[in-house]
Amino acid sequence: MVDGVAHVDEKHGDEFDLIASVFAPLAKDSGALGLRDDAAVLRPPEGHELLVSCDAINEGEHFLKDDPADSIGHKALAVTLSDLAAKGARPYAYLLSLSLPRDISPDWLKGLAAGLDALQTEAGVALVGGDTTASQGGISIVVTGLGLVPQGHAVLRLGAKPGDRLYVSGTIGDAHLGLRLLQDPTLAETWGLSGEDVVFLVERYRRPSPRFDLALLVQNFAQASIDVSDGLVGDIDKLCQVSHVGTTLMTQNIPFSPAARKALACEPGLLPSLITAGDDYELVAAVPERCVAAFEAEVEAKQLRFASIAEVGGGDLQVRVLDAKGEKLALSHRGFSHF
Repeated sequence: MVDGVAHVDEKHGDEFDLIASVFAPLAKDSGALGLRDDAAVLRPPEGHELLVSCDAINEGEHFLKDDPADSIGHKALAVTLSDLAAKGARPYAYLLSLSLPRDISPDWLKGLAAGLDALQTEAGVALVGGDTTASQGGISIVVTGLGLVPQGHAVLRLGAKPGDRLYVSGTIGDAHLGLRLLQDPTLAETWGLSGEDVVFLVERYRRPSPRFDLALLVQNFAQASIDVSDGLVGDIDKLCQVSHVGTTLMTQNIPFSPAARKALACEPGLLPSLITAGDDYELVAAVPERCVAAFEAEVEAKQLRFASIAEVGGGDLQVRVLDAKGEKLALSHRGFSHF
């Protein structure tokens, strides 16, 4: 994390003071060398492959200016761990690159580190390096995550086949509702939400739960997988395109939380947004028919939550979305796009 130019305000000391006081405590792997060098020295276990995923989150695009600093740290790490979980990989280490305004406060930085620390402890992962630079604009955070999977067992988007069952973990659309509530708190009354509902939805936006607890299940049973970061429909589109398959998604099969169902009951027109907006960080897994019974038994035994939402078909590469009446659902877009 010592690479880069030391552009920080004098109240923080120099870049090296910042690293030593705020981020070095996160470098709990001996290979990180206490963040005192230009590179980490890592020794992956024999017989494993190293998976690498990189994600950036930017102020105003992925988090709000007033979001708590710890939630921003949590989210920055969570989005990368989610990618690794979809590959069936267990978290191993991560690198952190920060672009920060010169007047960033020490308390904000400590909050960011606290959010990172809480999630890395839960995931069993540690910081091993990165970079810090000054920004002329807002805050930008890049996390590069490293994961481990037994050789030859990484689960890719490519691999879904006709007859596979598509499952999605957790619930869909909560983060979108949480963002809407932060932007317009009066929507809580419009949607008939309780205070507990509001807290739940906002937390789903600010502190998504990367499903690294499901990585082994994905590795053992799925032959294709993707995390739901850009919207359920759009991400299933991506999986189907690279696997050269299609599917028909029935909206009544999509799992929604009780809070989201309240909002939908009051405003049914929310449905297209909930399944295309993104920020869910759940997993979609394509499970071959021969493994379905064993997969569902494992899910039940471990009290996990996976919903069967569609069957993979051959022929064209389309993902059709039908409503509860069996009619095509009008979608203005299929998923989140930055451009």
